[in-house]
Amino acid sequence: MDRRTFLAGTGAVLLAAPLAAEGQQARKVHRIGFLVYGPGASAEVDAFRQGLRELGYIEGQNVTIEYRFASGQVGLLPELAAELVRFPVDVIVVDTTPALQAVRQVTRTMPIVMAGFGDPVAEGFVASLARPGGNITGLSWLTPEVAGKRLGLLHEVLPKLTRVAVLLDPNDTVAVVERSAIETAAHATGVTIETFEARDPATLPAIFAAIKKARAEALVVVYTARTAGQGGQIVNLATANRLPLVSEQREFADAGGLITYGPRLLDLYKGVARYVDKILKGAKPADLPVEQPTKFELVINLKTAKALGLTIPPSLLARADEVIQ
Repeated sequence: MDRRTFLAGTGAVLLAAPLAAEGQQARKVHRIGFLVYGPGASAEVDAFRQGLRELGYIEGQNVTIEYRFASGQVGLLPELAAELVRFPVDVIVVDTTPALQAVRQVTRTMPIVMAGFGDPVAEGFVASLARPGGNITGLSWLTPEVAGKRLGLLHEVLPKLTRVAVLLDPNDTVAVVERSAIETAAHATGVTIETFEARDPATLPAIFAAIKKARAEALVVVYTARTAGQGGQIVNLATANRLPLVSEQREFADAGGLITYGPRLLDLYKGVARYVDKILKGAKPADLPVEQPTKFELVINLKTAKALGLTIPPSLLARADEVIQ
């Protein structure tokens, strides 16, 4: 081989090398961990996947998602979190406070995105909503003023309402903040509030017996991981006791609750995909402000209203985003 042939061949290899590297970089497959406190796949998980697709992420092509489901068993979360960190993944999405606590125990550096949390500042997960300051960011659905509005919606249906039961998880900071907002709204309308604690599902029948004994005319359910997990049983017991139920997420109205008013959960999970996209492109969680919802959805179950012998004011029906017939 003469000198000119050698140089030409060497040059071709050198030119090809960057192109090959560039091709490999373009085909990089990102790894996302998704730790879910509840059972199996859900509409929220589907919404997150849809959000990723809209941003150009196709599972099996340029992204893989490692799902871990705890099926409502808190004790499973630590090991599931450790699995994702060991994998490793580029970013972990968590859906509840227990899931976040489990991940935080095993990493303080891997990026974590919260999906619709309550008060991450009060719980010590971020320094502030504007400047999280660590490896955690995402969405917070804490809106105390909306909690008071839910009581107002009940009052529109039941103008003579005087006694309301509030069912909540006392260990959740969301419940503490929202109870205060509900009490403020109740004081302004002359309604008496009595709080009942949701802990073990096995105790719910006894709790509803106590609610009935307290002569409550309606029920407000503060939406948290625990009450969401017991949602079907709560709605069934409210129906059996002929209690008009109002809560935050539409799953309660779908199950037979009277009214729900709160942020669209599916929109929140699509928003999580935006955070993941930014982090995969190099953004630091510490610099990504925690977002709060600005759009809210009012769902009224007219079938339930008729079963309870209630008339929904036309003005309220006109404001509803959806009426379940």
